[in-house]
Amino acid sequence: MKKQLHPKNYRPVVFQDLNNSFKFLTRSTVASEETIKWEDGNEYPLIKVHITSTSHPFFTGEERVLDIEGRVDKFKARAKAAEEARQTRAKAAQKQAARKAAKAEKADAAKQNS
Repeated sequence: MKKQLHPKNYRPVVFQDLNNSFKFLTRSTVASEETIKWEDGNEYPLIKVHITSTSHPFFTGEERVLDIEGRVDKFKARAKAAEEARQTRAKAAQKQAARKAAKAEKADAAKQNS
């Protein structure tokens, strides 16, 4: 077996599921700034995860959509599309008004010539 293969910072860590607040204690090398006091009275590093076996549809049997990230991007995309559509409608209205004005001028010019 190779020497120095495993990291030295392999220690107990608490993982917390953000969907249902389920927590479990296991060993990991993941770095964390946060800590939590566990049931045994000791303090351990805390890692927050978006999904675990307690919330994943495969393990729970539930079918649901997990849209955790991208909500702001979707909102900004919809707002941008709405603004572009509004600008397009405003330009079309200006063109139509210009056509009506030109047509009215032609009609006035035709009346004056006759």
